[in-house]
Amino acid sequence: MSYRVMWFKRDLRLQDHAALAEAAKQGPVLCLYIVEPGYWALPDVALQHFEFVRESLLELDRELQAWGGRLEVRCGSAEDVLTSLYAQAPFVALHSHEETGNAFTYERDKSVAAWCRSHGVVWSEWPQFGVVRRLKSRDTWQARWEAHMSAAQAECSALHLVQLPQPHSAGPETLQAPQGLAHNPALRQRGGRRLALQTLHAFLQERAQQYRGGISSPLSSPTACSRLSAYLAWGCISLREVVQSTRATLSALPPQAHRHRAGLSGFISRLYWHCHFIQKLESEPEIEWRNMHRGYDGLRENTVNAEHLRALTMGRTGWPMVDACVVMLRETGWLNFRMRAMLVSVAAYPLWLHWRPVGEWLATQFLDYEPGIHWSQLQMQSGTTGINTTRVYNPIKQAKDHDPKGIFVRRWLPHLRRVPDAWLFEPWRMPPEVQQQCGLRVGRTDDADIPEPWVDLAVATREAKAALHARRAEPAVKAAKKAVIEKHASRQRARRQPEKSPQLGFDF
Repeated sequence: MSYRVMWFKRDLRLQDHAALAEAAKQGPVLCLYIVEPGYWALPDVALQHFEFVRESLLELDRELQAWGGRLEVRCGSAEDVLTSLYAQAPFVALHSHEETGNAFTYERDKSVAAWCRSHGVVWSEWPQFGVVRRLKSRDTWQARWEAHMSAAQAECSALHLVQLPQPHSAGPETLQAPQGLAHNPALRQRGGRRLALQTLHAFLQERAQQYRGGISSPLSSPTACSRLSAYLAWGCISLREVVQSTRATLSALPPQAHRHRAGLSGFISRLYWHCHFIQKLESEPEIEWRNMHRGYDGLRENTVNAEHLRALTMGRTGWPMVDACVVMLRETGWLNFRMRAMLVSVAAYPLWLHWRPVGEWLATQFLDYEPGIHWSQLQMQSGTTGINTTRVYNPIKQAKDHDPKGIFVRRWLPHLRRVPDAWLFEPWRMPPEVQQQCGLRVGRTDDADIPEPWVDLAVATREAKAALHARRAEPAVKAAKKAVIEKHASRQRARRQPEKSPQLGFDF
């Protein structure tokens, strides 16, 4: 029997699936998902990711059953699984989407390519996003992104599915989480295409009206933001579907729907930036573990402060807005962009932590962990790209600006409900008699009701910025900036200054 293997990775859908559509045109297809123990043992994955994938696979399998087949689920390294399948029933080709993942998936894909060559199997990969593999110049990137997003969606008109005989065949209902995986928030989003489409429809038709002005505050952002990030990260819906649906909705709105139109226009620009940041990791996989600008090597690596890192990850920095965001993230698996940027800023500047351990922790907390966006943003917010403006978010100012009545911090930090408004965002300044009246104690020990900040925010931030800017001013560092711009900077940014534009700015 001659057949092809469709290897699903972070593309858990049948609709607008170029790899599947092309495989289906050429003959019988076996649909495969591989549970890789090595991947699920990495420090940047969590149980919530596995459970979201499992939920998505169950729905994908039900859709395949409607076509008369099943999803084949195998556990093991990709090479071992392919070897086993090939020994059982040799196949002629392997199809998949291109993946811009972490170092593990990058090395795994190189090994799979070598396996295919040695077995005479043709491996065809298709773009998943507007990300260009082997991109020679950023000058052509925007036009290629637009061409991908404007193209017709890839659909299967017919699908002849191969199913292997028992006892070899296994479906996603047999999946069990690998041992050692932890962290599965009770309030996280659930996986699957059905929920992805519901979320998209609700945003386009209603919630987008809150987008402008609503996405910065942690109070309004859970409904003002699209909430599609997890579904895009795991491929329950394609980015092209989202772009085209958004444009179609926008074009159908009446001219007087100003707020709705502004929200959808702003959202489209964020979809552009989605791929812009992933392209950075695609073009330079090393930015997952080393500074994008090598002139910043040694800036923070040699000053690891375990107490500061623990305080951050436990939500006990002492700054209420920071700690409330950590708790919300821990309980829901999601946080809006501005608060994410604030967390990284606090880690990088006053706490002076290197972005890599902070990034590994945050990757496990974000249900929508997308490596390309994640590591590019970690470096941008930490100041190690060498080409971005220094971004320092004052957590006290952020609280006053986006939670002036303290609703958010009191929701996620219940002990602050006893703190008077005057002391809410700086509770460590409460006089002892006020602490006693509230029945609270401020301190740095774990049994303190309210943690005291480990550093003086103003002093530590000033010293951190001075250290960063001193490094940035070094002649060798300034000279090396041009190469980073050439490889990673948005040409549109250079021409139109989108950081000052209400549509294209990413620093909202």
